[in-house]
Amino acid sequence: MRELTRAEEEVMQVLWKIKKGFVKEILEHFDEPKPAYNTVSTIVRILQDKGFVDHKAYGRTHEYFPVVSKNEYSKTHLNTFVNDYFSNSFEKMVSFFAKEKSISLKEMEEIMKIMAGEVKKQKTK
Repeated sequence: MRELTRAEEEVMQVLWKIKKGFVKEILEHFDEPKPAYNTVSTIVRILQDKGFVDHKAYGRTHEYFPVVSKNEYSKTHLNTFVNDYFSNSFEKMVSFFAKEKSISLKEMEEIMKIMAGEVKKQKTK
């Protein structure tokens, strides 16, 4: 799966949120200063070329919808990030954030609780 640019990702975030929409509706979800209509229209067409969105035509207007889920993109993007920056080691990534104080004690405890639950689940399989 190809990585999205920042602008493409912003448009996808809106589409994932609203499920489907015309360019005008997508534009309504941007904060001020909003990008130009033509800019969003171009980005949506690029996303369609990349296989992230598709459309339903109503005459000359198009209603766009995501064909790649947020979860699917997040999973791929996170795996690429871990591979590129942490030698494909989630352990190194978590260790990095813990040492950099980017993760609070409460968050570390919650991560440990989640991990303990997953370990238990996988051991019973």
